[in-house]
Amino acid sequence: MKYGKFAAVYDGLMEDIPYDKYVEWVASHVPSGKLLDVACGTGGLSQLFAEMGYDVTASDLSEDMLTVANQRFQEANQSIPVLQLSMDNLEGLSGFDIVTIAIDSLNYLQDEQQVQQTFKEAYKALNSGGHFFFDVHSIVKVDEVYMASPFVYDAEEIAYIWHTEPGEAEHSVIHDMTFFVQHNELFERFEETHEQRTFSVDVYTKWLEAAGFSVESVTADFSDQVPDKESERIFFHAKKA
Repeated sequence: MKYGKFAAVYDGLMEDIPYDKYVEWVASHVPSGKLLDVACGTGGLSQLFAEMGYDVTASDLSEDMLTVANQRFQEANQSIPVLQLSMDNLEGLSGFDIVTIAIDSLNYLQDEQQVQQTFKEAYKALNSGGHFFFDVHSIVKVDEVYMASPFVYDAEEIAYIWHTEPGEAEHSVIHDMTFFVQHNELFERFEETHEQRTFSVDVYTKWLEAAGFSVESVTADFSDQVPDKESERIFFHAKKA
């Protein structure tokens, strides 16, 4: 999907996401190597991985997101290749030790076959013994937590009103967001609609194994804990044989 003007405000809205914990999670299992950051967004996580010494390649479908990512990398004097690719079509990429799909990016795939194809693409991109890390929204987050909208965010230069409603598919959500972004003394208003869908841990596990992965761990909420009925974000670590 295209994020449009959302790319320009994305970093401010994501400032509470503990990207450093994501890097620590990956590094605790694979401390170095060639890493493909799929659905990299504006490149914040890619940058941290590069600072840790990983050989990083970043990809995303959104041209707007990649424009911001490229600027970030240039300002940091980082040589990170950037590719405009869909996560379910990585066009023959191979030779990676690590593939990441971070911060619920996988949930933007609405079709079951797309998710399964994405797992196959990650598998093909990895070297033998390579590692696949990703996280998704839990079912309770999509079906219950998100349904407590509207949510309101009001910062100095950005504000938004965020409404949600159930999507057509099971365990899916439609996010309707109205943003107000300050430019000099005026605020610009724009709207974004995003759709996400999730599946159960058992379903993700089945699809990973069908793609050829062994599931090394399933944890929750940036911790080492096993998911429970209250968990909101589920983390998967899988390995290619």
